[in-house]
Amino acid sequence: MITNKILTVSQITGFIKSVLEKEFDDLTVIGEISNFKAYPSGHWYFSLKEGDAVISCTMWKFKNSFVKFMPKDGMKIVVEGKISVYPPRGGYQIDVSSLSIAGEGELFVAFEKLKKKLAAEGLFEPDHKKAIPKMPMRIGIVTSSQAAALQDMIAAAKRRFPLTEIIIASCLVQGSEAPKAIANAIKELNTLINDEPICDVIIVGRGGGSIEDLWAFNDEIVARAIFDSEIPIVSGVGHETDFTIADFVADMRAPTPTAAMELITPDGRELVSFLKNFKLNYLSLISSSVKRYNKFIKDELKQLTQILFCRKFNPLDYWKTPQPIEIQSQDWQTWLDSLEKRFRYLAADGLTVLRGKTRQFSYRQTLIQVCHYLKVPYANQMATTDIESEIFLHLVNKAWKKLPKHEQKSLSIRIQQAL
Repeated sequence: MITNKILTVSQITGFIKSVLEKEFDDLTVIGEISNFKAYPSGHWYFSLKEGDAVISCTMWKFKNSFVKFMPKDGMKIVVEGKISVYPPRGGYQIDVSSLSIAGEGELFVAFEKLKKKLAAEGLFEPDHKKAIPKMPMRIGIVTSSQAAALQDMIAAAKRRFPLTEIIIASCLVQGSEAPKAIANAIKELNTLINDEPICDVIIVGRGGGSIEDLWAFNDEIVARAIFDSEIPIVSGVGHETDFTIADFVADMRAPTPTAAMELITPDGRELVSFLKNFKLNYLSLISSSVKRYNKFIKDELKQLTQILFCRKFNPLDYWKTPQPIEIQSQDWQTWLDSLEKRFRYLAADGLTVLRGKTRQFSYRQTLIQVCHYLKVPYANQMATTDIESEIFLHLVNKAWKKLPKHEQKSLSIRIQQAL
């Protein structure tokens, strides 16, 4: 120890410097941050206090780039470093080499404080949640381009739904600069191109890690960026047991990044199976409909053929199908028109199909020829009453029954040819 000697300021400062820097070249200190300042140069300056004692701290840019969270005033931390003396000011400080939060208890307090604040503002309310599209064709991913989780998500998308287009917004996911980078990436994916969104849904996430590794997703900047997004966001941060503020704000929470991709993409194999079954069912339905229609046509043609070629052929069958004709007219012309409509109905429904082509039929002429062949008077005759009309029908029916069977058959063929 130096005694009884007059020392200069430089001498005593140098002596203090050598002693302190030699004796405290590797120390660990716990305390509370105050007056934290991050300068544009990248260096951090802050004080570490405990009770009434305060010590200044410096952390250079090349060292603080490895810190996984942004220090804030009031945060309790543990620093590792050494004592350094700065002679021009005659002061000493801790030259910090590493920095960490003093236990998870402090982090939990910070987490709960922010969670309570955002919940009070309504950022977690279900009413604000946006619907996730069932079949997104373009998926945005906010994560580090170097992360293994990114490759896992891409592999899951290709396996489940190869038609999906992946748009990557690479950013830092840990460290003091990560919250701002994540927020900017979300805003970038919300950019419109030709008035259309870049993607249909966004996954924000990263792989597992310590609470400090995931702390960027507990930042208020990230939470508000997720809330303000016009595009639905799915969070996939860490492992299933990890919960972050981003999970509460997001429109959907997934336990892992890979699970997030699996939740929002349809299973291609199930989709193909559904389409195959739909095709089979649709073809079966068409086939059944065609078979029913064919049977209906065949039955109608069979019935019509039996009427035309049966030995008991009676022209009045035309007039009584499908329901009896009610003759309400008092003149011959109207009655003849009623019969003509019945002939037209039968010809359109059956004979055109039976003959294989469409023809123009002279229904009235055929009816007159039938009456002429049966020697039933019709020319210039007017039925003035319903009784006279019934008499005419009776005469036609009676004359038909008197014909020999071969003449009935011949007349049937002639009627068919005429129609």
